[in-house]
Amino acid sequence: MGKFVITTRKNGEFQFNLKAGNGQTILSSEGYSSKAGCENGIESVKRNSQDDARFERKESSSGKPYFNLKATNGQVIGGSEMYESVASMENGIESVKKNAPEATVDDQTA
Repeated sequence: MGKFVITTRKNGEFQFNLKAGNGQTILSSEGYSSKAGCENGIESVKRNSQDDARFERKESSSGKPYFNLKATNGQVIGGSEMYESVASMENGIESVKKNAPEATVDDQTA
């Protein structure tokens, strides 16, 4: 089962990573000024990850595919790593869809 890991950045902002059952990070958030904002971001991922239209499939300047997950208001909630192929990116999206709804939260800031 997947889990959301909440950590603190060097600048004091909170962020989360969604990790798959194998421990691999499949989605990373932006920085949040408060832990409550970060926790709201996690809830937003759980809700929005079930709608394929919320996944924005993109290509980096170096030609590598990646994706962003967006909220209903169009704001990016989280982004993926760079993938070697479109098929790998699609697998990453499927992994987010599968892992996010039931993922536990591991707060490493406490």
